[in-house]
Amino acid sequence: MNIPVHKKAIIALIIANIIWGAASPIFKLALSNIAPFTLAFIRFFFASLFLLPFLGSGWRVAKKEWGKLVLVSLFGVTINISYFFWGLMLAPSINAPIIASSGPIVLYLASIIVLGEKPHKKVLIGTLVSLAGVFAIIGQPILLKRIDGELLGNLFFVIATLGAVAHALVLKRISVKIPTLTLTFWMFFIGSVSFFIPAVKENIINPFWQSLDLRGVIGILYGVFFSSILAYTLFDWGVRQIHAQDVGVFSYIDPIAAILIAIPLLGETISLIFVIGSLFVLGGIFIAEGRIHYHPVHRLAQKNNRSNRISNS
Repeated sequence: MNIPVHKKAIIALIIANIIWGAASPIFKLALSNIAPFTLAFIRFFFASLFLLPFLGSGWRVAKKEWGKLVLVSLFGVTINISYFFWGLMLAPSINAPIIASSGPIVLYLASIIVLGEKPHKKVLIGTLVSLAGVFAIIGQPILLKRIDGELLGNLFFVIATLGAVAHALVLKRISVKIPTLTLTFWMFFIGSVSFFIPAVKENIINPFWQSLDLRGVIGILYGVFFSSILAYTLFDWGVRQIHAQDVGVFSYIDPIAAILIAIPLLGETISLIFVIGSLFVLGGIFIAEGRIHYHPVHRLAQKNNRSNRISNS
């Protein structure tokens, strides 16, 4: 059966976001055993080594693409992962995917301004509703009169989300002639280089291997093979096959995966403010998009029906 490219892209983005949603609680557990830059360096360096044999002679990139390649690595790996890990060390893991779910709103507006894509109706209302939910979750420690590291951790999640949005926008400007594995390899390698010196500093006094246990091992294995190699490859391929406005929509799969794992694994709880803020975030996205078929499941069904109509004509 010949599956249309856009359908494959939708499936790829759904899988990638399920993996990334589950990553929040898994990495939070790992970071209780291994330092953030050490985990980041191991994750991306070994992921790049794993991909290298599959490139063959396809590792070369045109000179004119190198500037964009460095930028996509900086935003998607260095900035996104650094602040994501810092946030996980301070705030509940379930906060990360909800805050990241506001990415569609930012990406939606940025794709119109930067890429010149055609806007849809009700964007402004949806943006305000979604941002209200984000602010509620970010400011939850203040609302609960519990000023601690969680507030800073939530702000770190916001910066990580902005890095992810910039990553998606720059990806749209990179030539589709560059194979996905080549793009992913260089992004991982460049990202790992940026983590090298901080990782070395973390291990001067207390080398990670002296205290590494199952928590760290799980984080490393999940980070290398699932959250890095598989998820990034699927995402980087999928994002170049559909409109930038549609990419961020898939990120609201993440919170479901995160909650299902964080509650039994870490014992995290869901507050009323978290629930209300989450509803505002997802409700704002729905309003901004304006149509139910922008939900991944409905969009996939719609594309499938359209493909069937075309094939039957």
